[in-house]
Amino acid sequence: MSDILTIGGKNFTSRLMTGTGKHRNTKDLLAALEGSRCEIITVAIGRLNLDDPNEKTLLDHIDWDKYTILPNTAGSATAEQAVMVARLARQVTGSNWIKVEVIPDPKYLLPDPIGTLEACKILVKDGFVVLPYMTADVILAERLQEAGCATVMPLGSPIGSGQGVKTREEIEIIIERAEVPVVVDAGLGVPSEASMVMEIGADAVLVNTAIAQAENPGLMGEAFRLGVEAGRKAFLAGRIPEKDYASTSSPGAGIASAATG
Repeated sequence: MSDILTIGGKNFTSRLMTGTGKHRNTKDLLAALEGSRCEIITVAIGRLNLDDPNEKTLLDHIDWDKYTILPNTAGSATAEQAVMVARLARQVTGSNWIKVEVIPDPKYLLPDPIGTLEACKILVKDGFVVLPYMTADVILAERLQEAGCATVMPLGSPIGSGQGVKTREEIEIIIERAEVPVVVDAGLGVPSEASMVMEIGADAVLVNTAIAQAENPGLMGEAFRLGVEAGRKAFLAGRIPEKDYASTSSPGAGIASAATG
C-alpha cells in the first residue's frame, strides 16, 4: 500500500519527524535518527555556533542526502526575530523550508499566536515553505492555512513536558477542517500517544524530548516509529463504531437447536 505524505511539494513515506535538541551526545542522536527512520529532522539554527567556521555543529554530523533538514526559529520571542532567524537559516542550509516558532513565554514555552501568524505571513511572501508550531487553536489553524502555510503543527501539551495529548478535542476539529497536513508537535511522551493522534487522523507527529531523553534513544526512536505506523494503519483501516451495549463476536444461530438435538 502506497501511503505518501506530501508537504511543500515533497513526498515522504515516514510520518514521524524528529528533533535534534536535548540529546546527550552525537552517538545517541544518530542512533535515534536511525531507529526512527524519519525523513524530516528539525535543527535550531539560532542555537548553533556559526561564528567559528572550524567548529563542528549538528549540521556536520547529519547526512544531508538522507534527510530533509527543517530549520526552526527556536529562541525567537517576536515575529521579527523569527523572520531574521529564518532568513539566516536559508543562507546556512540553502533550503527554503522553515519551522516557525515564536515563543515569548520562558516558563511554559507556549507559542505567541499573533506573532506566529505575523511571521508566517511575511515568510510565505518571502518564498519559504512554512511549517508553524502553534497552540491547538482551530481559528488560528485556519488563518495560517489562509496565509499559505504548508502545514499546521498544533501542540499536544507544553514542549518537553511529556504530558501527552491534552488538546485532543481541539486537534480533532483542526484535522476535520484542515486542507494541509496536520502535524502534532510537542508534549508527546510515549509511542501510544503518537499512535492515538495518528488514529484520529493526524498526518504526522514531531517528537524530540521523548526520544532524546529516553534511556535508550535508538530504541525509543524505533518504538515511536512503530507507534506512528500502527496509528496510521488503524486510521486507514477504519475503526468500529462505539456502542453503549455489548455485541457478541461469534454468531449465535444454531446454538439452541444443537443443544436440544
